Formats: sequence, C-alpha cells, structure tokens
Amino acid sequence: MTREPKTATLKPRTTRRTQLWISLGMMLILLLCVTSSTFATFYTDFLWFKSLDYTQIFTTRVATSVLLALIAALIAAVFLLLNWSFIPHLIAPKEHFTTKSPRFTGRTRYSDAAPVTISTRPVRMLFTGAAVIAGIVIGLIFSNLWRVYLLANNGIPFNVADPIFRQDIGFYIFTLPWLEALLTRAKILVALAFLGVLGRYAIFGQTKSRATTAHMSILGALWMLLAGFGWLLNRYGLLQTTTGVVFGAGYTDINARLPLYTIQAVLFFAASAVLILNAFIRKWKLLLIIAGFWLAVTVLGPGYPAAIQQFTVEPNEFMLEKPYIEHNIRYTRYAYDLNDITEQTYSGTGVLTAGELETNADVLNNVRLWDYRPLLRTYSQLQEIRLYYSFNEVDIDRYTIDGHMRQVMLAAREIDVEELAEQAKTWINQHLIFTHGYGLALNYANEVSREGLPNLIVRDIPPVSEAPELQIERPQIYFGELTKNYVVINAKEDEFDYPQGDANAYNRYSGPDGVALGGLFRRLLLATRFGSTQLLLSPAITRDSRVLFHRTIHDRAQTIAPMLWFDDDPYPVIAETADGITGIVWLFDAYTWTDHFPYSEPLGGVNYIRNSVKVAIDAYTGEITFYLIDPDDPIAATYARIFPDLFKPVETMPHVLLEHWRYPETLFLYQSNMYATYHMRDPQVFYNREDLWDIPQELVESTQQAMEPYYVIMRAPGSEQVEFMLIRPYTPKQKQNMIAWLYADCDGDDYGELGIVKLSKDRLVYGPLQIEARSDQDPIISQQLALWNQRGSRVLRGNLLVIPIENTFLYVEPLYLESESGHLPELKRIIVAYDDRIVMGETLAEALLQVLNGDSGITPTMTEGDLESLAAQAWERYQAAQACLEAGDWTCYGREQAALEEILRAMVEEP
Repeated sequence: MTREPKTATLKPRTTRRTQLWISLGMMLILLLCVTSSTFATFYTDFLWFKSLDYTQIFTTRVATSVLLALIAALIAAVFLLLNWSFIPHLIAPKEHFTTKSPRFTGRTRYSDAAPVTISTRPVRMLFTGAAVIAGIVIGLIFSNLWRVYLLANNGIPFNVADPIFRQDIGFYIFTLPWLEALLTRAKILVALAFLGVLGRYAIFGQTKSRATTAHMSILGALWMLLAGFGWLLNRYGLLQTTTGVVFGAGYTDINARLPLYTIQAVLFFAASAVLILNAFIRKWKLLLIIAGFWLAVTVLGPGYPAAIQQFTVEPNEFMLEKPYIEHNIRYTRYAYDLNDITEQTYSGTGVLTAGELETNADVLNNVRLWDYRPLLRTYSQLQEIRLYYSFNEVDIDRYTIDGHMRQVMLAAREIDVEELAEQAKTWINQHLIFTHGYGLALNYANEVSREGLPNLIVRDIPPVSEAPELQIERPQIYFGELTKNYVVINAKEDEFDYPQGDANAYNRYSGPDGVALGGLFRRLLLATRFGSTQLLLSPAITRDSRVLFHRTIHDRAQTIAPMLWFDDDPYPVIAETADGITGIVWLFDAYTWTDHFPYSEPLGGVNYIRNSVKVAIDAYTGEITFYLIDPDDPIAATYARIFPDLFKPVETMPHVLLEHWRYPETLFLYQSNMYATYHMRDPQVFYNREDLWDIPQELVESTQQAMEPYYVIMRAPGSEQVEFMLIRPYTPKQKQNMIAWLYADCDGDDYGELGIVKLSKDRLVYGPLQIEARSDQDPIISQQLALWNQRGSRVLRGNLLVIPIENTFLYVEPLYLESESGHLPELKRIIVAYDDRIVMGETLAEALLQVLNGDSGITPTMTEGDLESLAAQAWERYQAAQACLEAGDWTCYGREQAALEEILRAMVEEP
C-alpha cells in the first residue's frame, strides 16, 4: 500500500503576527500591573499581613470591597445599558436617522438646512461604552463602603432603644448609615440614567414620542419612589438635629417636622404612582404638574416648623422642651460613659500638719516636679548622645521599686535618619545601617540633682539602670514613633547598634518581622512600592534579606485596624516580652466611636466613645497584639464578630503590662469636658445653665491655657490605698475658684472607675489661676522671677498640680530656669501653696516646711567653739535631715531642719 506524502500546513503569516502582538500585549499588561504602585502596594501589604498572621483581616476587607464593587458595577452597568441602549433600541429600532445640517453660503449667514442621514450604531456604541465605564466607577465608589456594609450585616444590638421610634441604638449606628449610602447612590444612578436617556432621545429627535414619554415617566417614578424612602429615613435623622434647645429632636421636630417628613414621603410615593400612570396616559402635562408639586413642597414646607417654633414653643419653651432635654441628658451621659461616676463631697476644711505630711509621705514622695515639656528639652541635651538619636516625647508612668510605687518620667531614644549629616544620608546608611533606636531615659518624677537636673535612674548607651526592676536586656527599638523609613535586615552589611567611644558596636536583627525580598518578582514589587531602584539592584542585599515597613506604631496599628481610632500618646514600658527577654513594649490605647448616636451631644465630631481596645507592640520584634478590654461595648463586639482573628481576650495580656495600664488622657478629656455640663441632671437646672462648670486656666511656661489632666499617685477620698490616678479640677463658669475635681482610677480591679469630688460652695477654695496670680503678687516670689528674667534667661512654669490630701489641698508648681541660648531647663524653685499661704523653696521639702511654719520650737544645744565646730554640727544635722527625708519622716525632717537653721544662725552671729 502506497502512502501519500503528508502535506505540511503552514499558518498564515498574519496569524503568527497576531499571536505575537497578543503575547507582547499580555506581557506589557503584566509588566504594567507589576510596576503599578497600586498593585505593588496591594500585594506587598498582603505579604506584610501574612507575615503578622493577620491574613484574615486583610482578606475580609479585600473580599468585601471586591464583592461590593462587582455587585454595584454589574447592577449599575446593566441598569444603564437597559436604559441607554436596549430600551431606546426597542422603542425606535432604526439603523439610521435623519437630521438637518445648516449649509454655509460663503457669507455671514446660513441658507436653508439640508437633510443629513446619520447611522445610529456609533451612538449606541457610545452609550454602551459610557454605561460600562459608569458602572465601573460606581463599583469603585461602592468598594469604599466595606466598613459600613460589614457593620450593617454584623451589628450587635445595644439593648438600648431611642425614646421616639423605639429602635435599638444599633439601628442608628450600624444599619441606618448603610441604608442612607444605598439610597444616595441609587438616586444618583437613576438621575444619571434619566439624563442619558434624555440625551439619547434628543440626539435621535424622539423627545416627543409617546414611547419616550413612557420611558422617562418610569424613570421619574423610580426617582420619586427613592425620594419618598429618603424622607422616611430623614425622620430618623431628626434625632441628631442641632436646631433645638439641645442636640436631638425637640418639640418642633417631633410635632412639626416629623409629620411633615411623613407627609412628604406619602406625597412622593403618590407622585411616583402618578408617573407610572403617565407611562400609559403619556401626557407631558402630568410631568409638569409633578414638578410644580415638588417645587411647592420644597419652598413651603419649612414654613410650618418655623411657625410652630415661633408661636408655640418660644412662649413656653421649657415646659414643651423638658422631655427632650431629659432625653439629651440621658443619652449623652450613656454615650460618654458618665452614668457610673462615684460622687463624693470634700469640704476642703482640713488642717495640714507635719504629722499628716508624714502619714502621706508616699503621696508627697511622688509629687511630680518635672513638666514633660522642659524635661524633653533636658533629655535632648543630656541623653540623645548622638545627632541621629531623638526623643519624641516624655511619658508618665509608675513602677514598683523596692516595694514602693514610684511615679516616673521616661522617653524612648529613637533613631531619626533625617538628623544624619548630609554627606551621611546615603541609601545604605538610611536603610541598611542605621536601622534602630536604643534604650530610653527615665527619672523619678520627684527627684532633682543639685544642679537642678533630673536624677536619671535609666540613662546612657548601653542603658545603665540604678534599679534592678528597670534593667533592659534588649534595648533596640526597631518600631517606635519616629521609625518612618523602611529598613532592610539580613543584608550583607552589619547594622549599627550603638556608639562605643571612638568606635561603634554592630549587630543584626534576629526578630521574625519583615517581608522577604525573595526573587525578582518580589524585588520589583518592593522597589516599585518604595520608589527605590537600590532594592532591585543593590548587591548589598540578598534573597534572604527582609524589608521592615509600617514601622511607626501608629501606622502599624492603623493599617491593621483602620476602623479604630488610636490615641496620640503611646508610651513605652520596660517589660518582659513574649520570648522571655526584658525589653521595651509600647502600650497604645484605641477607641471605638461613632457620630450617629441619637440625642448625644457631639464633641470634636464624636458623640459616642469607648476605650475598648489596648494594643501592645514589641519595640524589637514588631509583634502587635490587640486586646479587647471591654467586650460589652457593642461596637467593639461587632468588630470582633467581623474579624475573629483580630482581638485577644484581656485575660491573655501579660500581668506586667496590666500593671502599666493608664486611663487614656484623650478619653478623659472628652469625658471631663462633657461632664462640665452634663453633671446637671435636673432638666430645669440644665435649661437655665445654673451650675455650669469650666476647665480652669493655668500658666504653662509663659502661656495661659486650659489645665490639662494630669497623673498623680494619691489616695482617693475614703480610701487607704495609694493608687495611680488621672485628675482634673473644675471651676464655676466664668469664675476662678475651684468647685470640684474629677478623677479616673488607673490601677487594679478599680481600673476605669470615675469619681467626682464636689467642694462646698460655702467656702472659697482657690483655683489654679488664682494661685498663679497670688504667686505673681507675692513680693519675694515676684522679685526673684523678675531678677531671673533679666539675666539672659527665662523662667518657665511647670504644670500647677492640685493635690488633694487630708481633706484639704496642696498646690505645687515647679519653676525652671532656661538660658535663652542653652535650651537646658533646670529646676530651680518650687512654689507650694496651702490655705492662705504661698511660699517658694529650693526643694519640695523646704517649701512644705515653710508653708506649714515648720519651726518645731526645739533649740539645739550649742557647743562653744569656733566656726569649724559649728560647721561640723551643721553637716551632721544636714545628713540627719536627709536621712529623715529618705525615710519619709516629715516630723523628723522638720526637727532637723529647724536645728540646722539655729546652727547656721549661730555661725552668722559668731564673732
């Protein structure tokens, strides 16, 4: 059998070219995707989340965004295609249409128009493309609503109903924002469809056809239907109105606007029905009637509430508004967590004696003499060591040292590569060599050296600690408040660790954090993200190198949980970390919040706030843990339902971190500001503003400002235990005397409990600014201040602390002296005020003795002899006084100081 030879079939050259161009196009698209900064950021963020074991959080957000975008884009595109292309084509299935085009005669006028035939296909294609593009845009807009959607579908009820509609508060916080977002975008979509349809029919010259009238009537009916639903939702918005005597719906809102909104909703529904009817009747006059009706309702509607307000409410405002004032008080107190404040009275009539000072030595030994502002400048001068180190801020905390609670000031020493010398700002130095800060500086809040400088307990590089409890085994800070640049670890270059005399010590990061560079694909993505060709080409890095980014603790936390509001004041803690090494851990407060709480007075764009989450970030490893400390908060519980891998129970937090919880100052600011008004529960008193409080003013450095909350170690009234607390006084509105003070407990099982101590209105208790004024009027103090301010230096006033003690008050204000050129503040004097007395001393102990007239009446036995003998006795008395001071024995200290004074007087009088 003879086989026929096979004939080779050659593909046409044009086919090969087409395949080649397709391949090149796909490669180009892939290259554009890889080199796109958006894609690079997205993918490398995914790798970053994965490295932290927070992949579920990333995928939940992305999947929700993509799902919303796809559904919204599909619905929008289909809806617009139906209205812009499909339905008009059914109404007028023409391949061409004829219009008229003017003909130019060569002069300045036109002749009669000549007919022109135009194909409908390009117009249909134009509208089809526009519909697809509009759908994509709408989808992208919807993708940003992932948080609103997730809250609406996972919201946990508050089990508290609003007083008007009896809806759970969760409806206003979780459901209503989603409904409003859907309604707004649906109205925009319908309006967009209507405008496109109108344009399409105008181009084809079909605006007067009956089918066109029907189509546009149905779209108008749909828009009217949505507008009616909008008026129904607007009724709920009345509970957040600002038009009444208080925030929230008032008498006019409930009795005039609410019925009007309901009537308007019914009228718009009726208008929608009329327009649907017009689809069959097909009369343009009905559309004009609807337009006139809409205009009339819009113009005349507001007149009715205005008339009710003027002629019904204003003549008898309190009686009519009383129920709504009660709603505002009740819901505002709930939203700011002001309901469970313990109320106590404090007469302020106690008499302070040396014995009581001795009893309260643990309080007085922790009086904060250092203000964080001048102390930061002092730290910068004394402890930054090198120009590339920087202290961002000084924080306040407490540690148990030798069995006693001690208040401390501390600041982390971070790396700031922007401070490198200009010639040293190379890519290698900024991203491979200078990668981390080192250690911290810490001093007792109440101790001062002879030179007026802080007595540093933790200092220098490597850290030297005078207290065993404050030893730091791993002082490196890779994650902090100033670590803004990315760094590459496991590179061929060793990392600078710390300066060591004329040489430097080097180290390598051994923590788990970072995204591995890997192969070319990852390198290209990371290089694109950071705009760095060195990441792609540098021979100093290998595939095993890792990139650390999102290194600032705020950025790190915000990237993982953008739905939380993070405090501006994270603080470092010396603590044993997860791997058993004592290092530095950042504690960070996070808040859940909303501005949709009904009847709650807003402050700073917020009208509900809870400190439901605390965040711990290891300064070395970058490990970040979110602890849910208030599972009863419905917003936090909802986030825990949405992101089950995000929060850990508070019971799993290490005990060493629990000991350093601080009641957050931001939350306390909101609460104390609101409580200044909302301590008034009686609606009559509230309406008359009879008992308004205000935040007192004080002088800080040289500027008058509202008094900040401040941390103190003290005993709460009626308590025997010394605790770390946050405190803020109040004065009556437009007065300067003190009327009350609010405190928040920061320790133990009582953490978070608030207390208000009210002072007697029958006795004057000086406020902070009055104490400032009295010190300025004191001839001795004012003379000394004026003298210092004239010698090339300036006096800086520290925080004026009002310290409740033994049913009375001590006022303590440190004074610092700073050279105009040196920027090294030194604590020189301490002003102490008690009752009607105000004094200034070189030390707190000296000032306390002066203010108490601490002369015990004991005259020491004088030894005959020369000045040398008297000097020896003086030295013995001084040492004895210091020993009494260290022991906290104020009676003993006063006795020895009095004896020392007699000896010194004898030395002066000795011939």
